[in-house]
Amino acid sequence: MDLNLSDEQRLLRVSAERFVAESYDADHRRKMANDPLGFSPAVWKQFAELGWLALPISEDYGGLGGGTVDTGILMEAFGRGLVSEPYVATVVLGAALLDRCGSTAQKQASLPKIADGSLKLAFAHSERAARSDLAKVATVAHKTAQGWRLAGSKIAVLDGHAADQIIVSAHIHDHQGPSGRIGLFLVPAKTPSVVITDYERLGGGRACNIELSGVELPEDGLLGDGHDALPAIEWAVDRAMAALGAEAVGIMQTLLDTTLEYTKIRKQFGRPLSANQVIRHRLADMAMQVDEARSMALRAALKADSPPVERARAASGAKAKIGKCARFVGEQSIQLHGGMGVTEELEVGAYFKRLVAFDTLFGGSAHHYSRHAQLGRTA
Repeated sequence: MDLNLSDEQRLLRVSAERFVAESYDADHRRKMANDPLGFSPAVWKQFAELGWLALPISEDYGGLGGGTVDTGILMEAFGRGLVSEPYVATVVLGAALLDRCGSTAQKQASLPKIADGSLKLAFAHSERAARSDLAKVATVAHKTAQGWRLAGSKIAVLDGHAADQIIVSAHIHDHQGPSGRIGLFLVPAKTPSVVITDYERLGGGRACNIELSGVELPEDGLLGDGHDALPAIEWAVDRAMAALGAEAVGIMQTLLDTTLEYTKIRKQFGRPLSANQVIRHRLADMAMQVDEARSMALRAALKADSPPVERARAASGAKAKIGKCARFVGEQSIQLHGGMGVTEELEVGAYFKRLVAFDTLFGGSAHHYSRHAQLGRTA
C-alpha cells in the first residue's frame, strides 16, 4: 500500500496550511468566540471558492470527487487553526448522508448548493437516553395523508443554529404502526414547530438542542425510499470520526510545536527548560503520541469505504487511541507551560479544550474501546 501523498494532495495540504496560518490568528478566534454565529460567513464563502466544500461531493453534482484522505488533509490543517466553520456538520456528515440516502432529485436539489456554499446542513441524531448508541432513537415520524409528522428531541447537534436544513433521524411509523426502521428527514430550520436552543461548545464552535413538536413535512421530506437508514448513519459517523481524528492530530501537532518553542526560550536558573533531560523525554513522548495518532487517523480514512465491520473497527480504534493521545499531549503541553498554560494570554488552553471536546464527540475512548472489542468478536 502506497501511503505517500499524491501531488494534488500535497498541494492541498500546502494551500490549506497557508490559508489557515494567514487567516486564523488569536484575535480572529476570540472574535468568532464572541460572535452569535460562531464562525465567519466571509470565510465560509472563501471555502467554497477554494473548492473545499465541493471536495468530497461527487462530480455528478458539482463536486470534485475527493476521498476521505483528502478530507483528512484539510481537517488536519483546520485543527492547526482551531477553525470553527461548520465543515463537519455540512460537508462531512450532511452531504455524505444526502449522497448515500437521498433520491436523485434530492441530490440534484441540494448537493450543488452545498458545493457553492449557499446551503448549510446539520445532522440531528443524538438523544439524551441514547448516550452513544446510534441505534437508539426515540424521535418518531408518523405517516400522514399529506406526508409526515415528526415529534421528539435531539441534543448536541453540531452547528444546528446556523443550518438552513437539518437532517433528523426518526423511527418510521406507517399506517400499520411502528416499522422498526429509522428514516432520515430533511427539515427546514425555520419550520415553526422546530425550537432550537444553541450554546457555545468547549474549545470553539457552537451546537444546539432541538425540540420537534408535531413538525409537518411533505412526502418528499423523507430522504430516499424509506429503507432503514441505520447502516448509512453508522457509515457517516465513522467517516466523521476519521475527519475529527485528523483535526485532533492538527491540534496536537500545534501544541507540540508551541511547547517545543516555549521550552527553548523559557529559562530557569539561567538555562532553557529544554536543556533538562526530563523535559526532553516528555517532549519526545509527546512527539510519539502525535505520530501514533496521525497513523490511526490515516488508517481510519483509508478504511472508510471498507466492509462495515472492518470500517467500524478502524474508526473506533482511531477514536479511542487518538482520544487517549490527545489527552496526554494536551496535559503535557499545559504542564510544560506552567501556570501560563491555562490563562487566556496563551492559546494553549484553547487548543486543549478543543481536544477535550473531541474526546466526547460521538462517544469517548472507553465506549470505542468496548465497541472495537465487540466488533472484533463479531468478525
